[in-house]
Amino acid sequence: MTEHLTERQRKWFASVREGLARDTGKSLEDWVAIARTCPETRPRAQLGWLKEHHGLGQNRASYVLSVAFPSERAWDNPDETRAALWTDPASLAILQAVEAAIADFDGLVVGQRKTYSAWSREFQFAAAKPVKGGTAVLGLAVPPDTSPRLLEPKTESWSERLKAKLPLRSPADVDGEVRALLKAAFERS
Repeated sequence: MTEHLTERQRKWFASVREGLARDTGKSLEDWVAIARTCPETRPRAQLGWLKEHHGLGQNRASYVLSVAFPSERAWDNPDETRAALWTDPASLAILQAVEAAIADFDGLVVGQRKTYSAWSREFQFAAAKPVKGGTAVLGLAVPPDTSPRLLEPKTESWSERLKAKLPLRSPADVDGEVRALLKAAFERS
């Protein structure tokens, strides 16, 4: 079975759960029942409703919603989220080339988010997202000056640890140099 959360992430979720009960006097199950009464149907609106009407902070509200509505959250349905994100066959082929390049990394944790696929060990070291036109962009936890192929990320939505990005036009772009960059980023994580 592929692991989808790092040990650090599992500990973080456990601390959120413990703090929720301790600080609010309500168990996670109580908060889930409250969340299910939310009149909003969109995830961001549900989040805003819990924050505004019940005083939960961003992290706690997000956690409650992930338990109340697991089918709508990427954390709980990584395979479905991945399939919904990578619909273009050309972009999917690039993702599969990246996955093949890192498949033998010992301790690899695969994480799926709504807008990108991520890979971690202790920390996120890489992420990829599809781009219109059948291409993709790969984010890496290495400095941009590590390779002339790398660019500085401008407005990417992935981890701030990813300091460089690499546009990928085809699976052939995931060559030996890209595997070495992925390995270097992995070793730093």
